[in-house]
Amino acid sequence: MSDHDHATGVAVHEGDPAHTNTAPDRPAPSSARNGDPPSLTRAAQALIARDLRLLWRRRGDALQPVLFALLVVVLFALALGSDARLQAQVAAGVLWVSALLSGLLALDTLFRGDAEDGSLEQWMLAPVPLGWLVAVRTFMHWATTALPLLIATPLLAELLHLPHAQLPVLMVGLGLGTPLLSLIGAVVAALTVGMRRSGILVGLLALPLYVPVLVFGAGSVAASAQGLDPVGALLLLGAGLVVALVLAPLTAAAAIRIAVH
Repeated sequence: MSDHDHATGVAVHEGDPAHTNTAPDRPAPSSARNGDPPSLTRAAQALIARDLRLLWRRRGDALQPVLFALLVVVLFALALGSDARLQAQVAAGVLWVSALLSGLLALDTLFRGDAEDGSLEQWMLAPVPLGWLVAVRTFMHWATTALPLLIATPLLAELLHLPHAQLPVLMVGLGLGTPLLSLIGAVVAALTVGMRRSGILVGLLALPLYVPVLVFGAGSVAASAQGLDPVGALLLLGAGLVVALVLAPLTAAAAIRIAVH
């Protein structure tokens, strides 16, 4: 290259800002183009993968809520005898109580393991909102306790001779009510995460908060059995779920900060 060409190249690079960077332009990441926080999805995936690995290592403990719910239904069926009409009258209430108690059984361990091994401190230092991690953990609690029960509900309803016309109302009610129970339970578990041996206290705090969900959920099936419209009770469950989706993770995150500090 001649001295004239070299001088010309320097002049171009110094005078034109567009040529100050000789590296080729690279497209921005899709998350940056969309404006979404790039770490929310990755953090959720990492937490879900970790919980699934722990769940697989403790397979026996993971099956306890489902087996407990099944045991409750079987005991009620045996206690009521062979009267199919009586079993049908209490079937919805029995299934709701079994779902409630099975979720309550695993509620004390929702955040306790993370508090003991220091993971909660890492959550608070993570570049994602603490409420987001709480929401993901609550979803995993629902998926491991209530979702298997929802899948088994048609079989359990058949065991208790629930009329087939009432099964859709029961399924919709459980689909709306069980996530609401998990969100309420997450707040209670976060409030007691700093206490030792708080299993009984968790139950005492959570059960009164579970009562409205139980009343509206079982009441929708009872209204359907009487020929009334069950939509009102289901709408109330849906409204409660929407409110809990917004407020429960934030409240639980604030409680965790207080417990950690």
